[in-house]
Amino acid sequence: MNAIRPGLRQTMAWLHGWAGLVLGWLLFAIAASGTASVFKAETSDWMRPEISGTASQIDALSRALSWLGKTAPTSPDWYLTPPDGRSTATIASYEDVGAVGDARYRMVALSPLTGRPEGIRDTLGGEFLYRFHFELQLPYPWGRLLASAAAMLLLVTLLSGIITHRRIFADFFTMRPGKGKRSWLDAHNALGVLAMPFHLMIAITGVLTLISLTLPWAAAARYAADIARYDAEAAPGLVERARVNRPARAIDSAAMLTDAVRRFGGGWIGQVSVTNPGDAAAVLRVTRNDADQLAYGAATASYDMPSGRLIAFHAETRPAQRTYKILYGLHMGRFAPILAHWLYFLCGLALTATIATGLILWTQSRAAADSMGHRLVARLTAGTVAGMPLAIAGYFWANRLIPIATENRAANEVAAFFMIWAAAYLFALSQPTKGGWVVLWTAAGAAWVSLPLISALTTTRGLNTSLAAGDWTFAAFDIVSLGLGMLAGRIALVTARHRPPAPRARRSVSA
Repeated sequence: MNAIRPGLRQTMAWLHGWAGLVLGWLLFAIAASGTASVFKAETSDWMRPEISGTASQIDALSRALSWLGKTAPTSPDWYLTPPDGRSTATIASYEDVGAVGDARYRMVALSPLTGRPEGIRDTLGGEFLYRFHFELQLPYPWGRLLASAAAMLLLVTLLSGIITHRRIFADFFTMRPGKGKRSWLDAHNALGVLAMPFHLMIAITGVLTLISLTLPWAAAARYAADIARYDAEAAPGLVERARVNRPARAIDSAAMLTDAVRRFGGGWIGQVSVTNPGDAAAVLRVTRNDADQLAYGAATASYDMPSGRLIAFHAETRPAQRTYKILYGLHMGRFAPILAHWLYFLCGLALTATIATGLILWTQSRAAADSMGHRLVARLTAGTVAGMPLAIAGYFWANRLIPIATENRAANEVAAFFMIWAAAYLFALSQPTKGGWVVLWTAAGAAWVSLPLISALTTTRGLNTSLAAGDWTFAAFDIVSLGLGMLAGRIALVTARHRPPAPRARRSVSA
């Protein structure tokens, strides 16, 4: 056994290093955007400063449904996410069918008080970072497949790292600053051990959230091409009906929404959808919010809109489905109270930093080679690790600086994110590695620190105003921005001052 163990650790060390590098840059981007998505609702509110005031979910949804009935009567489906304890706006998604038959998918934020979008800036808000986390801005299903592969590789990297580092928990208490590779190793170990249960949980549940896409063969073997039967058995609360092309006036939606809340035991409404709006076969579907429960989307009620009659209600109790929904909810973390949300956020930062230090450690370990391949990897690492925070800050800057009346405004914000990130890569590739790190981290620090000032100059909800009014969503966002900016500036300063240790002189051996 003693002869086997070193071989196993060496194999795991090789696997840990190369598995971490192959998709390490992508993993960093996924972890960073996923960490930002912990506060997706609050970020969306910050990016829509025009929305103020609150309304009950049923009132806000009733107004939104009325607006959709006038704005998108020919759309095949409507989707609504109502305000809850964390968000203010009602988000409406629908297919905008033009006069000549062309269609475009739209997502619009509506005021909870008026049910209308006028005066509210067009932005994807935190939804963009959330979607990027598992779709990577790629067409379906390629982005999700790539994100799933990255999650699998993260799990492999974590497990091989635990096996490789024999003294991983003892080394958690070892910090040797200013020692180059040793310092990066200490930071990598400490960050990895600090939130190891979270890292493993998020990797495992990340794989499971997309398991039906990556491993579809069980469903294919059981249902073959009968997707409708699969959907009906997997989610009995969902009702699909074909349009009959006979107009019908829907009754007051408030009664159906109130009945759904009663059936949910008083829980929040998570999402409302309408299939075949305005048709005699219209169906209103209400899904329970998971803000006060661990399981994701565990109850659904469907109603016949013309009559208001309940068609189907399903609260998930099947062990396998219930387990899946709990694991899904654990990954999303929406069940958690505000303190747990901050713990999710901090653990997400630790995971992001663990990946970053691992990438840096890989390049530090091979610095002596100084080959073209090594220089390319080192500079791509700088563009990823320092460029991603800069790009996210640029996305928020674009939200504040692009005029509200600009056409395709939300798309322009997303374009600003990718253009800044691409510019960071090009700059990192054109500079010596250290120079790229220093400049990019300095730019990221300046962008984050100045973001609250830009927000105060372009809106009426700056940091001082928010603190005075007790507007903790806006105040917390600005305070976190300042903290991230100071952290980035500190990294830039330490990097600029760092001098690699002189190589040890060889001892002369006397004859």
